[in-house]
Amino acid sequence: MMNTNIAHTVFFKLRFAPQSAEAETFLHSSASTLTEIPNVLHFQVLKQQSGKNPYDYGFYMEFANQADYDSYNVHPVHVQYVEEVWKRDVTDFQEIDYTVIAAPGSSR
Repeated sequence: MMNTNIAHTVFFKLRFAPQSAEAETFLHSSASTLTEIPNVLHFQVLKQQSGKNPYDYGFYMEFANQADYDSYNVHPVHVQYVEEVWKRDVTDFQEIDYTVIAAPGSSR
């Protein structure tokens, strides 16, 4: 059975040194801003633990369906955040959006 939730992930590098005060401020203020947008579920801030990719941090969030995700992308708070914060402070990123497909035999 397929889960209709959309998982939105973005992994990124900042113009600040990892674990610096500036990076921490970016992460906390971003989380505060983005979770104000309606329909954002299960928001998490992630820190890279492996050397297998070039990104230091990530954001993970879910949306109940495509309409909720679409409304997030065009929401004025998100648009302003991207223009005024993201483009200024993020030097590289990879965005991946997906739905979860349950493994055979699982109840999800």
